[in-house]
Formats: sequence, structure tokens, C-alpha cells
Amino acid sequence: MPIIQSVDRALKILDLFNEYETELKITEISEKMNLHKSTVHSLLKTLQAHRYIEQDQKSGKYRLGMKLFERGNLVVQTIDIATVAKPHLNTISKETQQTVHLVILDGKEGVYIDKVEGVTTSSLYSRIGRRIPIHCSAVGKALVAYKASGELDSLLDDYDFEKRTEYTITDKEAYLRELAEVREQGYAHDNQENEQGVNCVAIPIQNYAGDVVAAMSISSPVMRYNDEEMSKHISILKREAGIISKKLGYGIH
Repeated sequence: MPIIQSVDRALKILDLFNEYETELKITEISEKMNLHKSTVHSLLKTLQAHRYIEQDQKSGKYRLGMKLFERGNLVVQTIDIATVAKPHLNTISKETQQTVHLVILDGKEGVYIDKVEGVTTSSLYSRIGRRIPIHCSAVGKALVAYKASGELDSLLDDYDFEKRTEYTITDKEAYLRELAEVREQGYAHDNQENEQGVNCVAIPIQNYAGDVVAAMSISSPVMRYNDEEMSKHISILKREAGIISKKLGYGIH
């Protein structure tokens, strides 16, 4: 099919703008496009009419319009985290033979939105749709560790640090210290804090804005867990979470 020249030119004008050149004069656009100013002016007016381009009234320079932001958000919102993450959950479970979870934050709790069972089922607690406390789970810590201090204070206001096992963190100050460790080391760890006999490590997943939108974890029976195994699991989680985050737009400017 033939390319429509006017549409092609309009899209190329939009591509001229980047983080280094956020605003351009019509003469600059004309030179970059190798087009006469009158042609460029017509294209800009059309883009401006549809809010894809804006013009600063003082300088006369053009910049990208809010319509692009609106359309970009629509694209981001249609990305289903569970769908994007699913093949990576399968990869992790196959590589480690352990149970892998995908969890999102809802209010003051995590919610399992996907799970791939390992060869040997290690966790009786988890199931898709079930909620999990943020204070005693690796995924919960990963979901909230990177929140701004004000948002975190609000989240933990009147929070019930319920004791689930003998290893559960039961006070705010100890929990905040734990979250600081999560930020420092880049992963969260749950050492039988939510479920007796189950160890878990988790990595956050970030979106285009750098916000943590989910966490992914590997659960293993304590009897088969050691530092070498834990290090291996963290490395695999970081690798796959990084790929998922990139698919969600993280790091792409």
C-alpha cells in the first residue's frame, strides 16, 4: 500500500521532538524536514487543531501537545501486567522448579493475581485472588519499600502487625528498618514470617513512570533452602523482573 505523504510528514514532525529538543521554531522544523515553511505551517496547524502540537504564544515555538500524553496513557493502561508477566513466571518456575507468585498492592494488602506451582508445592497459603499482609511477606515488602515517606506513613497508620509465625515482624520501627534493607539490597526476603516452613524472596516490577506496580516472588521450603539457592533465585528474579519492567515502559524515555 502507498504511504500517504501528508500523514508521513506529520508523524515525522512529531518525531523531531525529544528530551533535548522539546521546543522548535517553524524555521528549524522546516530545515530538519527539508520542506518549505508554508507546507510545514499547514502541517503544524493541522496537528495543533487536534492538540498533538502546541505553540507557545510568547516565543512562537512549537512543542508536543497533551493529546499525545492522553493517548500514551491509554496504551499504558491497556497493558495487562498479568499477561505480560505470565511467560516470565513460567520461565522462573521451570528454571528453579519452585512456586512463583505475582502480587499487586490493593489498599494495605497484597493480592495474588497469578501463581505458577513448582515441582514440589511449597506454599499452602497462596492462591490467585487471595490477600496477603504486607508486613510479613516478601512481596508485600517489595510492593511498599519504594513508596515516598509520606505515603508509607499513611499506609502504616493504624496498621495491624499481626503475628503470623514466631518470625513475624510485629512493630512499625522494625518494619521500616526492614524496608530500608529492601531498598539497599534491591530485593525483599520473608524468612518464615508469613508461613511456617516457607522461605520467600521477591523483586519489585516497575512501570513507565518508575512506580512499583507489582512484585514477583519465589517460594521454597526451608528444608531445601540455603544462601547459594537464595542468591540464585534473586538473580533469576531480577533478570525476569527487569524484562517485565522494560515491557511496561520502565527506562524508556
